Amino acid sequence: MAGVDGSERAATGWAARDADGHLSPYTYTLRKTGPEDVVVKVMYCGICHTDIHQTKNHFGFSKYPMVPGHEVVGEVEEVGPDVSKYTVGDVVGVGGIVGCCRSCRPCKANDEQYCSKKIWTYNDVYTDGRPTQGGFSSAMVVDQKFVVKIPAGLAPEQAAPLLCAGVTAYSPLKHFGLMSPGLRGGVLGLGGIGHLGVKLAKAMGHHVTVISSSDKKRAEAMDELGADAYVVSSDEGQMAAAVDSLDYIIDTVPVEHPLEPYLAMLRLNGKLVLMGVIPAPLSFVSPLVMMGRKTITGSFIGSMQEMEEVLDFFADKGLASQIEVVKMDYLNQALDRLDRNDVRYRFVVDVAGSNIEDDAA
Repeated sequence: MAGVDGSERAATGWAARDADGHLSPYTYTLRKTGPEDVVVKVMYCGICHTDIHQTKNHFGFSKYPMVPGHEVVGEVEEVGPDVSKYTVGDVVGVGGIVGCCRSCRPCKANDEQYCSKKIWTYNDVYTDGRPTQGGFSSAMVVDQKFVVKIPAGLAPEQAAPLLCAGVTAYSPLKHFGLMSPGLRGGVLGLGGIGHLGVKLAKAMGHHVTVISSSDKKRAEAMDELGADAYVVSSDEGQMAAAVDSLDYIIDTVPVEHPLEPYLAMLRLNGKLVLMGVIPAPLSFVSPLVMMGRKTITGSFIGSMQEMEEVLDFFADKGLASQIEVVKMDYLNQALDRLDRNDVRYRFVVDVAGSNIEDDAA
């Protein structure tokens, strides 16, 4: 067992070996437990669309072998001597970042997700020169700064999607002052982030309109998620009727799309918040922004403080993610289904219940 005595531990994860993106069992060595490190035995890990981008090298900088997964929930097995926030047995979460410089302006403002020297949970290099590996694994070693406690009453599998998708939806609502009751909000794209955006906005007392490319998710949006309205973006009549009706739109669409139709839906001073990672330029005609003093902005995951806040918010409000729990041996099928948008609305892998050490034998 790894420990502060300098020993190391082996971990077993499911890794991609090349840009094919196929994952299979992989055994590797975790770094030594440092003074402020927490050793986490992984229980659950959510699946994010970024896992597909990274394993298949869509961004052009993937390094292999790569163990993905950055919505990690687990139990603390060991702590370093200087760890003050956590004790053995705590149920904790780890998101998309495991390091930052701590001295730049974003870091000093507790916006470490915008640090130019941040260290990603996987497909990155840690301060000791070793590659970081993610949560589709038996264990992780993480600096206590990048660990959050899961509130009592929030099931660990429910907490997993909040560590990326949930905080990604929560952060712009918090930062841009969009948490007051009575606002009229739109959620463009009803996937992992979008469905949590609907739940958050409704719990804040907003009138929520879901905007989707087809009518197929209308019943789910209205009956299961509690949306107040549903607009099909390809229906000119519905879009025309929704002009000048929203205070903000959370745009979660991860592919190239025109912005003009959605800018037209915003009221005076409305905000269009971009969240989808799109490797192509987006365009718009400037009068749609100028004539309504509208804002096109973006938001990227969230801070550690916001991660704690969204977990507490879900626990306090009794909210739940809509998830499909799968075992590790279904991981490749789950990634394929996610790529086809065939999930309602987030896969969560039951890592602890999957006997992944046996798979690697």
